[in-house]
Amino acid sequence: MKYIDLRSDTVTLPTQEMRDSICHASVGDDVYGEDPTINRLEEMAADIFGKEAAMFVTSGTQGNQICVMSHTRPGDEIILEKKCHIITYEVGGIARLAGVQGRLLRGKKGIMDPSDIEAAIREDDIHQPKTSLICLENTHNRAGGTVIPIDVLKGTYEVAKKHNIPIHMDGARIFNAASYLKVSVKEIASYADSVMFCLSKGLCAPVGSIVVGSKDFILKARKFRKMLGGGMRQAGFLAAAGIVALEKMTSRLSEDHNNARILAEGLNNIPGVNIDMETVQTNIILCDISGLKMSANEFSAKLYEKGIRVNGGSTATVRFVTHYWITKEDINTVLEAVKAIAIK
Repeated sequence: MKYIDLRSDTVTLPTQEMRDSICHASVGDDVYGEDPTINRLEEMAADIFGKEAAMFVTSGTQGNQICVMSHTRPGDEIILEKKCHIITYEVGGIARLAGVQGRLLRGKKGIMDPSDIEAAIREDDIHQPKTSLICLENTHNRAGGTVIPIDVLKGTYEVAKKHNIPIHMDGARIFNAASYLKVSVKEIASYADSVMFCLSKGLCAPVGSIVVGSKDFILKARKFRKMLGGGMRQAGFLAAAGIVALEKMTSRLSEDHNNARILAEGLNNIPGVNIDMETVQTNIILCDISGLKMSANEFSAKLYEKGIRVNGGSTATVRFVTHYWITKEDINTVLEAVKAIAIK
């Protein structure tokens, strides 16, 4: 059976053009800086984001952890939204790897207010850790793919510069944010000192993420990448798919957003299902099924029987994520399946 897989945009498979590019990639030893395809990808990324340099990493989590390590020293404190990816899904890496503690702020739909960030910055006190980094997530996964408005980014950046604190942006889905805001990723990235973004997820590359920043920052980050085992050799085979992702996949994300909107509106009209439509901005939908009197585990099992995959759980929240391999026909099939479950 062919499943309609809405668990995440991490399930995307590479396109045929990506597969062909992998087969024909020119490669060398990237640790020596001799892989021409890696070098081209990094140059492209730096140019697109308006930064001096870029570095290929194995994953978004590795990229985030390297950036935290590069911006901080053990014993420092960093400011993050309390449900952000770095805190929720990165296995306590900031504590174990960087040796820093997090000061967690409650955002509104995942977005921290610049005034709350400024209030959380530590004073110069012998008893307190130094606030050495502000981390933003854009789009915010657990808030439903919400996007940080430009004025909030600007306000946060002004606070950071006032206190001489760098900003790192977990921009795993930053191209989705740019599509929603109808601006370039360069504009969004101008309000951060470092940005990590994923080539996989909605861009369909099979492996890899990119970190961008200043030349000095990337030079420092490369040493931490090596420390964490991220110094790959003939990695150009992976970078080749990443180049196709940047050239061909970034401009089509609005299709995924439109499909997510159609799905969300349809689900929201089914009795027992509730969605905060203000959060449906990009390709992620958080769906409250408490009105169906079943858990997410039960709901996902029923959908699986109908050829549809979503993640379960013990709560009544189900996440649907649209991506390149989800069509409008798939959306209609999912809606009919959920209607059938709701009727029973």
